[in-house]
Amino acid sequence: MTTPEQKEAVLQAVKTASEKWKSAFNSGDAAGCAAQYEADAVMHAKPFGTFRGTDEIRTFWQKLMDDGFAEVEYIDPKLEVIDETSAVLTSGWKMNHARGVIHKELWVLQEDGGAKLREDDFEAAG
Repeated sequence: MTTPEQKEAVLQAVKTASEKWKSAFNSGDAAGCAAQYEADAVMHAKPFGTFRGTDEIRTFWQKLMDDGFAEVEYIDPKLEVIDETSAVLTSGWKMNHARGVIHKELWVLQEDGGAKLREDDFEAAG
């Protein structure tokens, strides 16, 4: 059973980490984006493919940035705590050259109290 205090800790950690990810993306910092993922995270980026681990994930974000994509913004995000150490974020999103849907960002608390992405499943709609 998740206590209200545990739930709040998870929510705050995920909100902070998600803001770090968005800030890194919007400043063109692919390594900063990748740092918000666990070392063995899996990212399903439709229609681009599946990327495993922070090196592949960093390379994906770097290419996107190099191709001129920027200014990510989440639209109507929903964050649901699923247990005492994790939460799922779903949202619409838009950038300067694309938009789409985040089907599932699974954020998990780490030993340092911060949160990182274990799974990222999103879709670009053009």
